Amino acid sequence: MTAVAVRTLRTVLGPLAATAVRGPALAHEHLALDLRRAGDGAAALDPAADGPAVTAELAALREEFGLSLVVELTCRGMGRDAAALARISQDCAVPVVAGTGWYHEGFHPAEVARADVAELAATLIAEIEGGIGATGIRPGVIGEVGSHGDRPSEPEARSLLAAARAATATGLSVSTHAGLGRGGRAQLELLTAAGLAPHRVCVGHQDLLDDRAAHRELAAAGAYVAFDTVGKQHYRSDAVRLRLLLALLEAGYADRALLSCDVSRRGYLSTRGGQGYGHLFRSFLPRLRAAGVGEDLIDLMTRRNVLRFLTGAEADTDAGTGTGTDPGAGLVEEEGR
Repeated sequence: MTAVAVRTLRTVLGPLAATAVRGPALAHEHLALDLRRAGDGAAALDPAADGPAVTAELAALREEFGLSLVVELTCRGMGRDAAALARISQDCAVPVVAGTGWYHEGFHPAEVARADVAELAATLIAEIEGGIGATGIRPGVIGEVGSHGDRPSEPEARSLLAAARAATATGLSVSTHAGLGRGGRAQLELLTAAGLAPHRVCVGHQDLLDDRAAHRELAAAGAYVAFDTVGKQHYRSDAVRLRLLLALLEAGYADRALLSCDVSRRGYLSTRGGQGYGHLFRSFLPRLRAAGVGEDLIDLMTRRNVLRFLTGAEADTDAGTGTGTDPGAGLVEEEGR
């Protein structure tokens, strides 16, 4: 009998075997961040003011739905607070993976402007290997590394190239921010040209782009396609998200889809009247089920794909997370489609 290799995730509380993640994961969230310098005073999740509400929401999701992992993509220049992430993870008993890298140009700190690609990559590698500041907490993913528009700006290209170099040097994967879903193909081309394998890339916010062909192109290239703003109805309705995701599944790319809510301001918290981190489980997944999507595919998109992305495994059995079932198994065509 051949033993399955145990792959390890880097969480804010230390190493965690991928096999220990038995319930769903949120692939793109924020638990502590500060984007208020753009002039929006509500664009923050303050650990002191909002931390208890964040903790309570995650703990409730662990109890109700078995939430087993959160990928937290607040990176450099976004008000990242690794110590707060560790406190939240400890208190809610949900493992959290922290990120590193640089967001889009509007939030680049001065260090990006004065450094070349090699210097930026060295900064990321030092943080990945030595920990975030004095906390010693090591990032487990690079992201969300951002760009806006159809092609990255020059500073954004440098930060993306640095992310690719750091990823190939350390074995981490890269999760991107594609503003309003645009520019994903350009991001992927830049990252893979720098030597990063496409299955180590998750292209973000694709549910904000009503372009099924673009989604299929990214998935066919081997990248993960993030439907990660579920519930943000002012950007795109969940009805459109559902239609786009079903099209991706029907095209045979369930093994490339990642799902999350991207809670990124206090107004999104359920205690503030927002949809909260649980919108995916309470609203969107029931709609997927009603459309005929089976439980194996839901587990694939909410657990096994996340683990495969983080660890670099290219099949369920490689991550020790499943039985290697066909990604298309369990999908029933929606009535009337």
